[in-house]
Amino acid sequence: MRQLLVIGSLLVLTGVLSAGEKKLMHCFAFTTVKEATPADWKAFQAATDALPKKMPGVVTRVWHGKLRSPLGQFSVDDATGKKLRAGEKNVPGTVNRSAREYGVCMEMADAAALKAYDAHPAHKEWVDVYSKVRVEGTTTYDIIGQ
Repeated sequence: MRQLLVIGSLLVLTGVLSAGEKKLMHCFAFTTVKEATPADWKAFQAATDALPKKMPGVVTRVWHGKLRSPLGQFSVDDATGKKLRAGEKNVPGTVNRSAREYGVCMEMADAAALKAYDAHPAHKEWVDVYSKVRVEGTTTYDIIGQ
């Protein structure tokens, strides 16, 4: 009987421990500024690592680094984009590709924390440092834990 209780407990714990996080993961990939100096990168890394301390209750943890392989971000000129959004097929136009080489992910409690992050004074300070290592524009997505 005791063995069944131990096995049952282990099975329950295994299910709980393997469950996905119920938090929000705010991630973005970016194209680097070729002229960024080692000092710019060091400042970016330090500022990113400091976010959980500067935004307690907003940002729980952060990850940052080079992507395993570049992520391609494609864009088209305005006229082409308008035609594509209207449903036209095989529209000729200018297409540009940006290689996103680096990324950041920030763990947050929920969507409310993401709003607080945007409005937080430490966010502006961080963006000032971040802007020295990235080209304007990112590929951004949020994962909402289930």
